Amino acid sequence: MFNPNAGLLMWRVVLSSFFLTHGLDKWQRLFADQIDFGDPIGLGPALSLYLVVVAEVFAPIFIIMGYKTRWACLFPIVAMFVAGFITHAGDPFPEMEKALLYLFGYILIFMTGPGQYSLDYLIDRERR
Repeated sequence: MFNPNAGLLMWRVVLSSFFLTHGLDKWQRLFADQIDFGDPIGLGPALSLYLVVVAEVFAPIFIIMGYKTRWACLFPIVAMFVAGFITHAGDPFPEMEKALLYLFGYILIFMTGPGQYSLDYLIDRERR
């Protein structure tokens, strides 16, 4: 028998683990002597990099734990929207495909919530 909550847990962990590995490279760039990063929406390379690190390192950790999941999903959703529709806007579809897969993966988690196997569920259950 299929357990939808186990499926949501697996989806959160697998999607965010893959995403986290992409963010670790950007995390290391924060400590470089000079920040060399794109500026797709005009915030400046440093601020753009900081926001992407939040979206690709810190938010996935929260999502894996299922803590403040819907709030945490907003960061990768915005980052992947920018990556897919602004940074790769003129590129062929295979160049934007990964960003769109992550975008819709995080939209799915945002829409469904983390499920019963999450800190959000435990905290909410104790409040009741």
